[in-house]
Amino acid sequence: MENKSASATQPITTDDGATARRKRRNSADVALRYFLPKTGPSSGAVELGQEVASEGEALIEAFKHGQQFYTVAVWKAVPEVNGGSPVIVKQPATQK
Repeated sequence: MENKSASATQPITTDDGATARRKRRNSADVALRYFLPKTGPSSGAVELGQEVASEGEALIEAFKHGQQFYTVAVWKAVPEVNGGSPVIVKQPATQK
């Protein structure tokens, strides 16, 4: 089971064998959308096709058709004032 804590870290191993720590995003707050690839000839660029309702549905459809699926995290840019200086930060967008 995945730990969804914003402060959780996950060990990763680099090419030279060293272990580093990577901060994990709090996916519970991020609006995720799931897409199958666009059908037809591919130009090498990612082209989103049909959107599916959930990760489970994306897994099933991708497996049935022997293809990949894409997960898109949806963010919005908002201003935030830190010590009198405005900074643009990202916040999870709410799904409509």
